[in-house]
Amino acid sequence: MSKFKIINLFLWLLFAILFVFPDRAFAFCPVCTIAVGAGVGLSRYFGVDDTITGLWVGALVVSMIMWTINWLNTKKIKFIGRKIIITLAYYGFIVIPFFYTGIMGHPLNKIWGVDKLLVGIIIGSIFFFIFGQGYQYMKKRNNDKAYFPFQKVVMPVSPLIILTIIFYFITRK
Repeated sequence: MSKFKIINLFLWLLFAILFVFPDRAFAFCPVCTIAVGAGVGLSRYFGVDDTITGLWVGALVVSMIMWTINWLNTKKIKFIGRKIIITLAYYGFIVIPFFYTGIMGHPLNKIWGVDKLLVGIIIGSIFFFIFGQGYQYMKKRNNDKAYFPFQKVVMPVSPLIILTIIFYFITRK
């Protein structure tokens, strides 16, 4: 098996573990979602590499998934497989149209043997989720208080900024 297939398999397994089996829902704040949405719009407008755009798309999808789950929790709407169905639906609503419209799947638009946009979506989703959960964990350990102002925004968005810089240098031509 080639190293690209191994990396692809690893990313998909990590994605499945983190998002198919979440233990509880913590919604991300509206400011985070707006920041992510703005990042997507600006990166596409300025012709930024698809890997970088994907980072922000992935984060936006995670934010919307968590908002939806939290909204269902507040309305006391529960059904079997709710988190899995919501997660698969949101990723399906994003990824499938990208393939059918030709935005994804071009043979020359790959990094590590996988479509650049897909790689970005997976990595952005993972990091946004992990650092968002990290905020919740830190807040819980501090008597449900943030350690500093806007920590709820800084923690999930700052890794995206760092990854954007890293992928800028990786994909720079």
